[in-house]
Amino acid sequence: MSKKATIYDIAKELKITAATVSRALNNNPKISEKTRELVLATATRLNYKQNRLAVALKSGKSNNVGVIVPFINKNFFASVIRGIEDELYPKGFHVIISQTHEDKEREKKIIQNLINAQVDGILLSTSFTNINKDELRFELKKPSLFVFFDRTLNFKDISSVTIDDYQGAFDATEHLIQQGCKRIAHFDVDQNIELYKNRFKGYKDALKKHNVKFKGEYVISIKSNMEAGKEAAEKLMKLPVPPDAIFSSTDNGLLGAVKYLQSQSVLIPETFCVVGFSNEPFTKFLEPSISSVDQSPLEMGKMAAKVLLEQIEKNPVVNSKNDVILPAKLIVRKSSCKTKKN
Repeated sequence: MSKKATIYDIAKELKITAATVSRALNNNPKISEKTRELVLATATRLNYKQNRLAVALKSGKSNNVGVIVPFINKNFFASVIRGIEDELYPKGFHVIISQTHEDKEREKKIIQNLINAQVDGILLSTSFTNINKDELRFELKKPSLFVFFDRTLNFKDISSVTIDDYQGAFDATEHLIQQGCKRIAHFDVDQNIELYKNRFKGYKDALKKHNVKFKGEYVISIKSNMEAGKEAAEKLMKLPVPPDAIFSSTDNGLLGAVKYLQSQSVLIPETFCVVGFSNEPFTKFLEPSISSVDQSPLEMGKMAAKVLLEQIEKNPVVNSKNDVILPAKLIVRKSSCKTKKN
């Protein structure tokens, strides 16, 4: 492998100082256009590559942004990342994507690695295992560098972009009530996590508004997967008075419930209605198609990137916390329509 060319090689070739070469490569206005073009042409001929980290250290800007998600292969996060890239790439920023696999220690290491790489900012959707704010506070000691999206920790100095989980859950539950459902069960995931806490509150408040009695036995905490949903549905249907509907905080869990109900010849939506949350791609292709609350992941990604760009441009930031709550939209399909089928 041949030795990499340096600015000293370019300087020697052109019989000028290394300082002049450096200024020319960094578009210093003190350098004439003729000299700059000559330096760039020589750099190309000698196959010179700038050290991006060194440039970042000198200029204080790398044009790199870190994105941390629990899983890259989840449809929701893949769509958020696309939105982030759509917003950042046209403005000259590159995206470095990392996934935590719901491991809080891995998350901390990723944050430190990105900071050490001199990224201009980090967009972060926290691991479900990292719900202790104090544990993460040290890593997030420079608030202007971070923006939370979807999964957040409520820091008074760090911006966030979320959807209105409360209103989405309220609308879903109210829709079921309007379809004539009177015994509405709820699949929760984890009440220690803000977004699920808000969805549970929306569910309860919709019941209260319409004078539908809340029953604790109708609320089951599940993992976000088919098997957990199947087991929860089986448990619900064995109650002395089983529910006639389910509002689930997770589409994946609801899918398991639907499969179980169909195996027991329960007619959806004729005798049992269901609504999920996330609007996963499979919801529109099932039979019946599944009503679900859309999380607008593409828009969330774009908005998170916009908030971070504002912080980068204002650096150093003073009182710049900006919490954006995007509207949640209930997508009504066959699974919840007793009176009208889509």
